[in-house]
Formats: sequence, structure tokens, C-alpha cells
Amino acid sequence: MEPRYLQCTSCWQSRVPVAGFETLNASITSSSEPCNEDNRSLDACYTSEQKDTILQMLNNASPSELAGVKLLRGRKSVNIVEYRTKNGPFKTLESVVNVPLLKHKSAVTVFNSILNPVKRERKVRIQLAKFIRPEVDRSWLEEANAIVSIVCGTNKIAWAHVDREMMVLDWQELECPNFLKGTYLASAYLNDVSAVLKVLPSADFYIIEKSSISVQNTALFPIMAHMRTVEAMLFSLLEPRNFPQESNIPPKVLNMMRTAVGRHFELMVGDSRTSGARTVRQLMSDSVTKELPRINFPHNLLMKYRNAFQMSSKSEGEELCNALLQAVAFYELLSKSST
Repeated sequence: MEPRYLQCTSCWQSRVPVAGFETLNASITSSSEPCNEDNRSLDACYTSEQKDTILQMLNNASPSELAGVKLLRGRKSVNIVEYRTKNGPFKTLESVVNVPLLKHKSAVTVFNSILNPVKRERKVRIQLAKFIRPEVDRSWLEEANAIVSIVCGTNKIAWAHVDREMMVLDWQELECPNFLKGTYLASAYLNDVSAVLKVLPSADFYIIEKSSISVQNTALFPIMAHMRTVEAMLFSLLEPRNFPQESNIPPKVLNMMRTAVGRHFELMVGDSRTSGARTVRQLMSDSVTKELPRINFPHNLLMKYRNAFQMSSKSEGEELCNALLQAVAFYELLSKSST
């Protein structure tokens, strides 16, 4: 069995050998205390050859070439070009943190992505309208620092707050006791939705799942009416603008197609979507065991949910799973659509 390593996400230098993680529990409990090297010079973390490679890229690459480096898509690549044009070429790695939106941890991820580029398969262009509605200017989405992904269930609302660097900032759900209780009493629904809004984090965009329940399916009509009611309330309460819409101001609230997220993670079986619990557990495990995971979790959330999303409890935590998967799919599909 090959040895595997935990690697510090702050400096990428401290590596702890770990033999064969089998579960997320083992991944978390076997790790040592993370090193704290935020005050260590970035130049001291790399060899002279590595520094030359990184500086060569940062000083000579075009914005489109820089956009191919992890975390540099969008405004960060433009900021690098503007900074070196104004101040001259970067002479040290430490000077890179002076670029707006590039701090120590982000710079380390960028440097390691330059040194270890990931081979990307040719991506097929995906139109934003295929998964985001209403369709908006892509640049608005690319410049967003963070989104809140919201998924409504039959008795709860879940959300995941994820930033542009694919770090989970908040991830939780709230019970809504008045959902689907007898008639759709507007005041009762409003109380539940308002309770969620009181604890919902602020973000550049709120992405609300658009369910795929068909109006022709009469058996599921009560569920569809419930989903549409909550969705409409969320749109109304989260959208600060006055209508009619102003074309030069981006909307605050958007829909994301549930089926698009399902296809992105290969969870679709025909027209039905299967549970994303296994996928979420894999993302959590990868956050600990991989050097460049798809998404990063803070330690407290890994500890909180490490035993959740078991396949045996079929419906438990589905909204939490879906909120997280929707956030990941949003950033990844947005990246695909711009290539």
C-alpha cells in the first residue's frame, strides 16, 4: 500500500505521512495539528528554480494564460497584469501578496498550481442559460467573491456559503415547522422563511435551486406548489432592487436548474436524480487527503458533518448535500462556460 500524505493548506510544506485512509473519520482524527506559517516568507518555502518558474509565469503571461491557473480566473488575473504594469515585474514571491485579492493562502495555491499544472480535458462550451436563470452577464458572476446556495425541502431550508476560492464559509439547515401543514397559510410560510433569512449569510449572489417537478404530474402538485411558494418568497425577500429591472445592475437572486447539477455530478438516472450523499462524503474526504481538492472545508464543519450523509439514512441531510453540490456545480459550470 502506497503511503499518502496530509499537506498543510497554508504553506504546502509540512507533510504528514498517513497510511491508507478508509473513512473520513480516519482522515480527520489521524491528522496532526496544522502548521501555522502565515508569517513565514513565501520565498523561503520554495527552491530558487521553483521561484524562477513562478515569477516567469506571473511576469510574462497574458491575462488569458493566467486565467488557466487555479484561483486566477476573472479579476485576479487582470489585477496581476495591472500591478506589474504599474510597479514593474515581480522580483520576489512575497511581493505577489500586494496584488488586490491575492493574500498569503491564495498566493500559495496559485504558486503550487503553476508548479504542478493540472491537465485539463477539452471542455465543451456550456451556455449559462442551460443552468442559470434569468440569464445574466457572465462577468457579474465571475467577479463575485462569494455565493449562498439555497435548497428548499419539504420541512427545511439548507444553504452553503462558498467563496470564489472554493472554501466553505457556512453550511447548515433550518427546520421549517409550518411547511406543508394543512393549507398554504401565507403568514405561517412567511414566518419560516423569515427565520431563515435572519441567519442567512450575506453574499454577492443567492442561488436558489429550481426543482424539476412537472406541473403535469398531478400526484406531486402539492409538493410543486410548496416549492414554488417558498421560491417566490425567497426571491422577493432577498432581492433588494425595485422592479422593473435595471439592465446595468445585476440581480441578487438567481435560479439554478436541479437537473443541471445532477448531470454535472452524474447523479441522473433517466429523468430522476439520485442521492448526492456519497459524492459529498467524497468531497469532504478529498478536502483532507488531496493537495488541491475541488472544495475546501474548515475543520469545524468537517468535524460537525463527518458522520452525516450515511447511505443508510436515505432522506437525512439531502437538502444539505444538494446545497453544497449546487455551489460546487455553480463555480465549475461557470468555469466551463467561459472556456
